[in-house]
Amino acid sequence: MTQFVTIAVNAFMELIRQPVFLLLMTCSAAFEIFLAVPYYFAFGDEPKLVKNSVLAVMLLAGLLGAVLSASASLAREIRAGTALAVLSKPVSRTQFLLAKFFGVAAALTLMTYVNTVAALLTSRMAFDAYGQTDLAAVGIFAGAVVLAYALGGFSNFFLRRPFVSDTVIALVVTVTVAAFLIVQFTQQQQSLGTMAHVDWRIVPAAILILFALWILTALAIACSTRFDTIPTLAICSAIFLLGLMSDYFYSKFGGTLDGGGSWWASVLYTVMPNWQLFWLGDALETDKQFFAWGYVAKGFAYMIGYAGAALAVAAALFEERELS
Repeated sequence: MTQFVTIAVNAFMELIRQPVFLLLMTCSAAFEIFLAVPYYFAFGDEPKLVKNSVLAVMLLAGLLGAVLSASASLAREIRAGTALAVLSKPVSRTQFLLAKFFGVAAALTLMTYVNTVAALLTSRMAFDAYGQTDLAAVGIFAGAVVLAYALGGFSNFFLRRPFVSDTVIALVVTVTVAAFLIVQFTQQQQSLGTMAHVDWRIVPAAILILFALWILTALAIACSTRFDTIPTLAICSAIFLLGLMSDYFYSKFGGTLDGGGSWWASVLYTVMPNWQLFWLGDALETDKQFFAWGYVAKGFAYMIGYAGAALAVAAALFEERELS
């Protein structure tokens, strides 16, 4: 168990030391905040448009992060011979693979947390034609990002610590503090006669997106056992696009809602991940206040089953991989 935790922690620390991870986390969170800045003139649906766009940014950033992290954590170590050195110790290949998965999943969870905080702030900052841009919130968030980079530079210059990992941790803290300051000490008119508020329904939506990202991580780990970064990105992108259309393909090839129809359509529908199950953007378009924790629990069960199957395939592929 100690070896498993050590490998997972090392994989996590290695990933948050990657400059591309910091860049992806910062750019995705900043772009989410930017989505609440311009005037859209969408006939009163501006907040709904912004919330859907924010969730889409979170999902796409996670897809790119899952592929890059899995490739950096596994494929590069196989190519460099580091994996062979670790496996020469009393560590099984399955244990090594699962530890890598948990390390990558933890790093993606950290990035999704920052994106979720930015999404909650964006839901508060979004406004219709009768509102205005929340400049105070934009300024506080921008100051938090600048402060995080300044702290990372300070620790690197004076304490000789890694700049990227310290900046990632500082960004998590400063963004959280900035969100607290914005919610507690600023006010903004969101529409005519309505003050801005945080749409907490984004929390279960973000958790479901995190489950989808964990599935993508398992698929990327499976691909990384045999392929490098670019082929892994291509395969995972194809699976992502096909999964978005799985309901259409299922009905097109003879599947029915009651599970009847073509048997091979049902098999393909089971094998292909259905990303629509993890999307609550449509539910956010309604005015109902809800926390879909029952649905989140079902999504967690689906994630466990699919990620477990993907990791089983990855373990089988990794067992036959020549590492020398």
